[in-house]
Amino acid sequence: MDTQPTAATAGTIDVGGDLTVNRLGFGAMRITGRGIWGDPPSRDQAIATLRRVVELGVTFIDTADSYGPSVSEELIAEALHPYPDDLVIATKGGLVRPGPNRWDGDGRPEHLREACEGSLRRLRLDQIPLYQLHAPDPKVPLAESVGAIAELKDEGKIRHVGVSNVSEAQLRAAQRIVPIVSVQNRYNVNDRRSQPLVDLCEQEDMVFLPWAPLQESDGKAAVAVAAERRGISEHQVVLAWLLASSPAMLPIPGTGSPEHAADNVAAAAVELSRQEMEAISEGG
Repeated sequence: MDTQPTAATAGTIDVGGDLTVNRLGFGAMRITGRGIWGDPPSRDQAIATLRRVVELGVTFIDTADSYGPSVSEELIAEALHPYPDDLVIATKGGLVRPGPNRWDGDGRPEHLREACEGSLRRLRLDQIPLYQLHAPDPKVPLAESVGAIAELKDEGKIRHVGVSNVSEAQLRAAQRIVPIVSVQNRYNVNDRRSQPLVDLCEQEDMVFLPWAPLQESDGKAAVAVAAERRGISEHQVVLAWLLASSPAMLPIPGTGSPEHAADNVAAAAVELSRQEMEAISEGG
C-alpha cells in the first residue's frame, strides 16, 4: 500500500477567490539547466518530475518565461498538456536572461506584452491563470509595468495578477492599478524580511508564494532536532514550518528529481508541535 502523502493533505487555498489549489505547489525553475540556463541534463527526468508532482496532487505550478529562458514553460506543456482541469499554472514576466545565473530587469510595457504572449504560446494556454510581474524594473515606472499587465488582463489574456520581489509600498502602488491576488517574495526560516507582506496577504485574502523556501535551513539546530526526532528530512520540517506559519502561505519547492519532489510533497503530512514551531522561528 502506497503511504506517500499527497499535496491535498496540506489543505487548499483560493487564488483570486475562484481558483482553488492544494496548498503545496511546485516551482519549475530547477527543471532547467545549470544556472537556470538551457536544457536540463536529462529532459526525460524533467518531464518525469513534472508528471510525478501532478500524480502527487500538486495543482499549482509556478514558472517564468526567464527560466531557461523559455525551457521551463516548454517542458510544462510537453509533459502535462492537455492539462488536468484543476491544474493552475502561474508564470512571470519582467526579467531577461543574458546568460547563466544572470537576471536583468525589463519592465517596459512592450516587453511585458511580448513576454506574456510568448508564455501563452509556449504553455499552450488561451489565458494565463496567474501572471506575475517578476520584479519591478528601476528603469521603468512601476505604474507603466503594472498598467501593461492590467491591459493584458482586460484583453482576457490573464485571469489574475500577482507581483514578485516587491516592497509594501510597491504592492500598494500596484493595487491602485489592478487587483493583486498574490505576492511572491524571498522567505524562509533564515530570511523573514518579507514578514509584513505575509501578514498583509493573510489580512487581505492574498496568497503569499515564498521563493527560496528551503535555502539557508541547513545547520539550523531546531530544524535538525525536529527532523531527527521524527525521522524525516530537514526540508520536510522547513516546508511544514512554512505551511503552519500562515494560512496565506503557498510553498512552491522546486527540484529536477521525481524522488525529491515526492520527499517535498510528503511535508504536507507533517504537523509540528507548538514548541517546534517556536524553536524554529526563534532560530534555536
